Amino acid sequence: MIETAVLKDNEFLRQFELKIEDDLAKVEYSLQERKIFLTKMIVPETLEGEEFENEFIVQILSNIEERNLRVMPTSPKIVKFMRRNRQYKSLLPVGVRI
Repeated sequence: MIETAVLKDNEFLRQFELKIEDDLAKVEYSLQERKIFLTKMIVPETLEGEEFENEFIVQILSNIEERNLRVMPTSPKIVKFMRRNRQYKSLLPVGVRI
């Protein structure tokens, strides 16, 4: 299901979006000086589940990495994901630990 969806960076609304059928999952962000603060994750009930959320976060982090930005996760779900997946630690700004 998520494999066919395309991640969209809606710069006007400052959110990453993933539309699957009639549902829209999104992660709101704030961009400041080469850092992107991931502030809020909103997933419709029909898409909720750890597997979907993890795949969605991976797509977002890949996009951030391609843009050479640093990530500051402030959303509890994204912080939890990054604690469990240490391979994304390099995306954190210098001196920041979670």
